Amino acid sequence: MKILYSIQGTGNGHLSRAKEIIPALLKRAQVDILISGTQSEIELPYEVNYFYKGLGFYNGKNGGIDFFKTLRKTNLIKVFKEILNCPVKDYDLIINDFEPISAWAAYFRGVKSISLSHQGTLYTKNVPRPEHKDILGKFVLKNYAKCKVNYGFHFKKYNDKIYTPIIRKDIRLLKRTTKDHYTVYLPSYSDEKIIDVLSKIKGIKWKVFSKNTKKYYQKKNVYIKPIDSKKFEKSLVSCKGILCGAGFETPAEAIFLKKKLMVIPMKNQYEQHFNGCALKELGVPILKSLKKKNIPEIKKWIKDDDIIELDFPNDTQHIIDHILYDYITDEKISMA
Repeated sequence: MKILYSIQGTGNGHLSRAKEIIPALLKRAQVDILISGTQSEIELPYEVNYFYKGLGFYNGKNGGIDFFKTLRKTNLIKVFKEILNCPVKDYDLIINDFEPISAWAAYFRGVKSISLSHQGTLYTKNVPRPEHKDILGKFVLKNYAKCKVNYGFHFKKYNDKIYTPIIRKDIRLLKRTTKDHYTVYLPSYSDEKIIDVLSKIKGIKWKVFSKNTKKYYQKKNVYIKPIDSKKFEKSLVSCKGILCGAGFETPAEAIFLKKKLMVIPMKNQYEQHFNGCALKELGVPILKSLKKKNIPEIKKWIKDDDIIELDFPNDTQHIIDHILYDYITDEKISMA
């Protein structure tokens, strides 16, 4: 069997997960790799056969997506050309982690595509949903990387096509400790905004990992560091708690490591509001935004010692085998 594994490259989480999924796929099939998007700091230790600019979103500096920058940097003609040139017909199966180029190429050419992503689970049975409606956000989640079949990952196994998070081997092997700092990862806020709020909470050491700096510096009790995956892992595994956006991988890793967690969903990023809803049900405190008026909530979180108790077993090979078994079974039925 020849598989094209397509990965969204605009965030670190998709490529981090791919490091665990690719070896499991290679045990069962011939696999080529496609990445679209240019904003990840993660490098894959595997040959990438196709690399496209794709269709990405750009963070602002005040807690949300910068739509002006996103529109300015989006070349729709190039996106359509990439879809037309994507060689999906050369493969038996497309496995897609929220990657739009191969998803739409497969859709237009009638090639079987399977979503294996977090985003693909959000509109499936029993998954918690935010109370507020976002028409554009719903449209993006359902159509950005449209696939015929949806499997994926969430904090809990809400239905039989959802699996618990894949935790990277690097994280599983780390020895958990507790030092005197809190780890912060809020890429949609400027360093200045983060410093302005967190420096008001005296006696706390904040280690902030930032996409906006290339060198380390300190302002009062806030330590700003450039993104470095190994240093981030070291900080995460040894922190008292983590304050981060309501993405998927970082909160999942924090829960796996039994770390205290607080999240701030990004504005205009509907997926993160789904995640915030699910995390709130689990007992994770949610902030609407990073503002001085929310400092009392942050202080309360610092004083509390509530840890979310969830088990995320190492089932990556089982997950891949389950998906491929379903695919082969469906193919046999359709050919009968």
